[in-house]
Amino acid sequence: MQPGSFWVVIMHGEATSGFEIEPVYTPAHLEGWDAETQLGVPGEYPFTRGPYSTMYRGRRWTMRQYAGFGTAEATNARFRALLDAGQTGLSVAFDLPTQMGLDSDAPMAEGEVGKVGVAVDSLEDMRRLFAGIPLGEVTTSMTINATAAILVLLYQLIAEEQGVAPDRVRGTVQNDILKEYIARGTYVYPVGPSMRLVTDLFGYCARELPQWNTISISGYHIREAGATAAQEVAFTIANGLAYVEAARGAGLDVDVFAPRLSFFWNAHNHLFEEVAKFRAARRLWARLMRERVGARDPASWRMRFHTQTAGSTLTAQQPANNIVRTTIQALAGVLGGTQSLHTNSYDEALGLPTEESATIALRTQQILAFESGVGDTVDPLAGSYFVESLTDAVEEEALELIGRIDEMGGAVRAIEEAFPQREIEDSAYRHATDVEDRSRVVVGVNDFVVAGDTASPGMTLDPRVEAEQRAGLEALRSRRDDAAVSAALDDVRDAARGSGNLLDPMKEALRSLATVGEVSGVLREVFGTHR
Repeated sequence: MQPGSFWVVIMHGEATSGFEIEPVYTPAHLEGWDAETQLGVPGEYPFTRGPYSTMYRGRRWTMRQYAGFGTAEATNARFRALLDAGQTGLSVAFDLPTQMGLDSDAPMAEGEVGKVGVAVDSLEDMRRLFAGIPLGEVTTSMTINATAAILVLLYQLIAEEQGVAPDRVRGTVQNDILKEYIARGTYVYPVGPSMRLVTDLFGYCARELPQWNTISISGYHIREAGATAAQEVAFTIANGLAYVEAARGAGLDVDVFAPRLSFFWNAHNHLFEEVAKFRAARRLWARLMRERVGARDPASWRMRFHTQTAGSTLTAQQPANNIVRTTIQALAGVLGGTQSLHTNSYDEALGLPTEESATIALRTQQILAFESGVGDTVDPLAGSYFVESLTDAVEEEALELIGRIDEMGGAVRAIEEAFPQREIEDSAYRHATDVEDRSRVVVGVNDFVVAGDTASPGMTLDPRVEAEQRAGLEALRSRRDDAAVSAALDDVRDAARGSGNLLDPMKEALRSLATVGEVSGVLREVFGTHR
């Protein structure tokens, strides 16, 4: 494809979900369309136009930049820099050993300590991670799944040490294990015990941490794996319904736990399809929760969500172009009504983001918020023939996929049969083929290419991080009360064999300085591991 031939692609547009984009949209595209039913007003069912009546006129979205690398001290310094730069919420990335319930000195952790996030092995690491950060004043999001309950308990213990009242501990934990089996892979236990940990966390937080969002049902990683916009909506909402049914099966009242559910969406490059996706997802969730689940509280119907720009769209070639991509994606999230937003740094295809690139990513949000006027009115694209048609199309395709999942017996059974995995693989293959044959332009990659346009890598980790983390673990074990740790872990083992809430004995074990790996190891003994 020669430079300039991209006009042909635009003239024959197609959404990622597969439906053709027509050259012009008119009222005929909304024939039979009931604006009152489909749209409503912001803050009211079906929430197409937003979960709150005033949206950004009342409160801007939370600017929550994802950060975590190396040691707790290094990540704490990045948190402080971001807060000083105007960030309004924290978002923690954990390294793979922490995500997989392994201590930093475990043989399988070798080479991965601190690599893709911060290493947290114990309560002492958590103290260093949040040193000097008032947990009663910030909200914190933690991207953690198989070990979500452990990290929430560590966070709660630090808040207690700071004297923060339980109803002032605010934030979100991802805690979305089903998408790990679909798209990401950081599962530990079989599906059944994993779902028990999810619902035990629901019940525990309803009792102990009433302002904590107990799950962030994630389409982000499903999209990163290659799903289309409609598939992202369908598979994520199907997972959400599975969590709702599991919680009800555990005896929880839907109108008690559902208002604390939240979602986590990806924002890709097709601006209007992404806006439509967010609006369709909100409307579809509201209808399913009211009509299918039977929730009575409007707060149970309201979908609140965080958005992150698409890491999979970042290119190592001409990396400065990623600033433009991220801006378009962030705009889609805001026009779609997100409650919080993370903007990726332009150099993330090359390595860990530098402090400079992370600041540019935050400034992108601040310019949107304070200079663009995008938040001056609620749902500014409402009533657009194009956007409303796309919203209907995304919802219709997502609902068709959810119907197929229902026929299989729900999301858990569909995952066991690898249905969403196959659908995503097919979509990813089609996208890769389109890029390969140049029917889909990626600027700087398969068109408008300039020789030698890849920047040098960003931050690199000090190789001493792993050795220092292991030495810290050895020192911790040498000074703690081993008898108290052993007794506390026995209590966790007994609870795992029974049916009570696991989080209460887990909290006491962590308070006694049991490590993440030790608590997870006890659960592995009882539950086994997923293969």
